[in-house]
Amino acid sequence: MQSRAEFLASLPRRRIAAGALIRDRSGNVCLVEPTYREFWDLPGGTVETDESPHTGCRREVREELGIDREIGRMLCMDWIAPGKDDPHGGLVFVYDGGVVDQPIIDTMITPPEELHGFRFVSVDELGGYLTERNQRRIRHSLTAIGGPVAELG
Repeated sequence: MQSRAEFLASLPRRRIAAGALIRDRSGNVCLVEPTYREFWDLPGGTVETDESPHTGCRREVREELGIDREIGRMLCMDWIAPGKDDPHGGLVFVYDGGVVDQPIIDTMITPPEELHGFRFVSVDELGGYLTERNQRRIRHSLTAIGGPVAELG
């Protein structure tokens, strides 16, 4: 008979990431420009082994923007199917990062070894910054602010 440890070791592994949907007073979305990939993304990143997606999101926002934000409710969960570039697949959680005023924006600073910077982008301009999948995720997350959580995949 298989032990519990053997059973747990046999289960699928998935990467988990979490991002924050932070907006300015005009409704523009905060995006960060990674140094290690072509397209921009929401502030956030990989959830560490012993943390929840919600906690990981808050930590990543603090690390990437230098601000400690209360993170709101989950807006979207996106399942990433395994593929040739990602054999395990993953889950991406988007949380409500709220609306920030200019004094908070003025304090934001990005780590130069990880990010080229950040920018608040109008929803109409997302296509110039994001992959199609990330555009879809953000649009569903914006809709979920006033409605049910979006589940994609």
